[in-house]
Amino acid sequence: MRTIGRRLARILSVVGASIVLVVAVTSAASAATPRNGVCEVGEFCLYYGYGLTGSLSDFNGSISNYGDTQPTCYDYKSTGAGQGQCVKNNALSAWNRTTSNRVTVYFNSGYGGISDTYLPGESGNLIAAMQRENASHRFVQV
Repeated sequence: MRTIGRRLARILSVVGASIVLVVAVTSAASAATPRNGVCEVGEFCLYYGYGLTGSLSDFNGSISNYGDTQPTCYDYKSTGAGQGQCVKNNALSAWNRTTSNRVTVYFNSGYGGISDTYLPGESGNLIAAMQRENASHRFVQV
């Protein structure tokens, strides 16, 4: 009787550990939304056109360098003007769809130079000095 109890306890602990592992992996996967060209809640999006028009590129974290050329640059994903082009030095507007991060867009790679900051939920055209002059962005929790 005692052996059956120990076996049952081992089986239950293995099953419990497996459930915890599946939940952890599922949570991590949902947190890492793929860059799919849809500006979803929790993401920061840069647009090729003014007023959130044209193709967009969606991000769920900081990027220190958008990259200069295909195939290694971050590009515009959705349909519309600019689709497939590199984001670097091509953005005209932005939308911060995060709920707890301010996102700052920078003129230079490595988060340098002049900048334009978007609070959670804020959108609009980049400041004049940064239109088609953007190289990185940083998420900062508020």
